[in-house]
Amino acid sequence: MPTECSPALFEFAPVEGRRVVAAFDGGAIISNAGALLLGATDRAINLVGRFAGCFRDARMPERVEHDIATLIGQRVFGIALGHEDVVDHDQLRHDPVLAVLAGKLAARRSDCAPLAGKSTLNRLEHAPAGTPGRYHRIGHDVAAIEGLFVDLFLEAHRKAPPRQIILDLDATDVPLHGHQEGRFFHGYYDAYCYLPLYVFCGRHLLAAKLRRANIDASAGAVEEVARIVRQIRARWPRLRVLLRADSGFAREALMHATIAARSLHAGVASQRCEANRVDFLFGLARNARLVEELAIDLAWAEHEASRTGQPARRFRDFRWSTLDSWSRRRRVIGKAEWTRGEANPRFIVTSLKPSEAEARALYERLYCARGEMENRIKECQLDLFAGRASAATMRANQLRLWFASMAYVLLCALRRIGLAHTQFAQATCGTLRLALLKIGAQVRRSVRRVAIAMASGHPFQNEFALAHARTTAAAS
Repeated sequence: MPTECSPALFEFAPVEGRRVVAAFDGGAIISNAGALLLGATDRAINLVGRFAGCFRDARMPERVEHDIATLIGQRVFGIALGHEDVVDHDQLRHDPVLAVLAGKLAARRSDCAPLAGKSTLNRLEHAPAGTPGRYHRIGHDVAAIEGLFVDLFLEAHRKAPPRQIILDLDATDVPLHGHQEGRFFHGYYDAYCYLPLYVFCGRHLLAAKLRRANIDASAGAVEEVARIVRQIRARWPRLRVLLRADSGFAREALMHATIAARSLHAGVASQRCEANRVDFLFGLARNARLVEELAIDLAWAEHEASRTGQPARRFRDFRWSTLDSWSRRRRVIGKAEWTRGEANPRFIVTSLKPSEAEARALYERLYCARGEMENRIKECQLDLFAGRASAATMRANQLRLWFASMAYVLLCALRRIGLAHTQFAQATCGTLRLALLKIGAQVRRSVRRVAIAMASGHPFQNEFALAHARTTAAAS
């Protein structure tokens, strides 16, 4: 008599004489049990609650199934877990771990899921700035959201405020493949795109400003820097600030603004002047006049390279000014390098005095370190989908950028609080997701508890346990 096979049973090639069969009968099994660490980290810094406080909800309370904090948390946690599109939440709305993070295991209405689907989250992303309108019942406060990034940075240094910080500024591209509002063709990137402005301090994200692409790379940087420095100085009045950026930011307006900040209250005590110290270190685009200043040093570098067969470099420290765009002469450091059989001159301009940093150290140790910021931007755009700007309006795409940025801040907090001095202390957000968030588990619910049985073979159980202990202690 032939064996009756269940249609839900899948049979594969046998191994060592044993049948290999599979079926979808494991019960409530999930693949992102590690997201519980995100919830513990959020309780430590209260990111979701404070981010939700930047929104205003004008919906009728008696008809609201998903409150603002639940929607915000669902979107931020979803991005951190690798789900960049709101359409993904039509499946995630039934995810038991996300329901645990939202503090809502069951819907209040029989025709709803515990969490929101794509349509509700889409309305959140299209929330207007300011007061909610007749057709958009959720609004957001732009200034409050921008200030929250700086507040979270300040609180990360609550125990030991630094004596000096370096603010890295950079512009990057967000390619556009539709007819979004504000799209322009950018010649450098050879594409239609947005040109967002990022401001980092180390790994800490302080600003993510979406901009049109038909502007200079430094447009709006003066206002962003002034806002950030003002907010930081309100907490740390004696802090010294150094702005660092490539040649796209070596503009008179930004350099003059830092000088103005330094000389603020110049007629008062020198202590007050030092408290307002803001310096800059920018790349400087080379031209024929600048290269001429390095002619002798380039000749010596060529001679040394031909003698040793290795690249050679020399540095020259001099005062220089443009023909008409700068208001004063400034300190410029030129790198006269001969490599691969040709000259490779580079230049930086700074307000730092020679007594504070000599030329080689200023270029090699301080300026070249700004390349780390580009890795942080890659984390935001590649690991956390900050380049996903498919909404029709700039306002909605700016909110998407902020959601991705908040997911980055949350993962950075997990790395800083829970994973210090472990193998993941310097890991990227993508690595954290794969190693600690994407964990298979079986979920069992009873009247008294929700039991999540994670995979026994998970290779990073010790790091998970340590992160749990640290984030739980930080939240208490």
